[in-house]
Amino acid sequence: MQENNKSYPILIIGAFTVILFASMVAYICTYAVTNHRVMMDNSYNAHQTLLRKQNTRGTIYSSDGKVLAETKTDEVGNETREYPYGKTFSHVIGFSVNGRSGIENLANYYLINSNAALKSKAEAKENDQKFPGDNVYTTLDTALQETAFEALSARDGAIVVTEVETGRVLALVSKPDFDPGTILNDWEEITSDKNNTQLLNRATQGLYPPGSTFKIVTALEYYKEKGEDYKNYTYNCNGKFTSGDDVIRCFHGESHGSLDFAMSFAKSCNSSFANMSLQLDKSDFGKTLEKLMFNSDLPWEMNYSKSNAVCSDALSDGDTMQLGIGQGTTTVTPLHMNLITAAIANDGTLMKPYLIDKVVTADGKTIESFSPKEYKKLMSEDESDFLKTLMEGVVEKGTASKLKGLSYTAAGKTGSAEFKDSTSDSHAWFTGFAPAEDPEIAVTIIVENAGSGGEFAVPIAKRIFDRYFEMK
Repeated sequence: MQENNKSYPILIIGAFTVILFASMVAYICTYAVTNHRVMMDNSYNAHQTLLRKQNTRGTIYSSDGKVLAETKTDEVGNETREYPYGKTFSHVIGFSVNGRSGIENLANYYLINSNAALKSKAEAKENDQKFPGDNVYTTLDTALQETAFEALSARDGAIVVTEVETGRVLALVSKPDFDPGTILNDWEEITSDKNNTQLLNRATQGLYPPGSTFKIVTALEYYKEKGEDYKNYTYNCNGKFTSGDDVIRCFHGESHGSLDFAMSFAKSCNSSFANMSLQLDKSDFGKTLEKLMFNSDLPWEMNYSKSNAVCSDALSDGDTMQLGIGQGTTTVTPLHMNLITAAIANDGTLMKPYLIDKVVTADGKTIESFSPKEYKKLMSEDESDFLKTLMEGVVEKGTASKLKGLSYTAAGKTGSAEFKDSTSDSHAWFTGFAPAEDPEIAVTIIVENAGSGGEFAVPIAKRIFDRYFEMK
């Protein structure tokens, strides 16, 4: 009996070891099945090398069927990745040499695999050719991308265009840019200069002071706290607002005179918004920032930067005023501002932005397709209606009047974001949607060191809206 009792601990330990090992195997198998694409796409996975030797990298298409990236093979089997549109799609399509970026990286799993029919593979093998890789159709619209690229011209900055009800990304431009077709030859020159930012995707990774576009957020918080009492708000602007030792000035010292809430927004009065920011509950404002995805992750699958905006009871009055007008330490990416704008246009619901519509074999068979998905509710429908009305006023009575009286209606918010001590240095912003009464697309623009949003960003938005409605 004593010998049997001594064997119990050994049996227990053995049983525990077996269970632990079985659990570990089950977890590894489950992870391998559910995350096979992530594992396959890992740069340390040698199977990628085998697939590249076996398959020709697939083609990337625009939503309208134009070739954006394709692999060409010469007579002796040398492969070259070509980009017919050159710099126009550089950041969003990316490159596949010296690492990967853009959709070339996002869709790599599909592009290096081949699900072509056995007949096609047999023919390729007979001709001593690689198997044709699967092709990817993106959500990108060639005409809108070209329009946005040309409208930004030689200026540095970024443009994001999305479909409000679906989250499809229609255009994404960042400048300065690069030529993905010559990136291998240009690599040393681009990367040797630490100040060279050609490879930085400003649309998703560029962090900028939002300036007056952030008044969308401040206005939302005021409405959440005050409700219909916002209609009783009045302010007399003489060009500046003073609280203690802190002074907030309107852009170029402009005096706006007597304003109600709507006109404070339409005229983008810094003084008025500094005044109303001090009337807000700091803790509640912080919760609104959190709900709008500041200081947190975004529903975006490529590289991006987190926006920053902080409000708490510890924030000084001076910093609170700076926050209220989108200055100080507050920063945002054009992508993030576009997502907020799209949610406003979509009755408060943010659709998850996406870049790939479907994956198709070389024989034309669809093997995977992607559909719109709701991400989360950023605000109530009542709150979005409130902001829509304010943004319509910016076009009808305020700083985006260049969008007034057209064949379509538009709504939005301009911004002139100061980024140095001197007020003469400012980025030009616009974020908005059209048609105002039934929004279809959301457009966000930043033009670096250009000045007024109404003067420089709004005309670019007009060109994009014009092109979109011309195609309908």
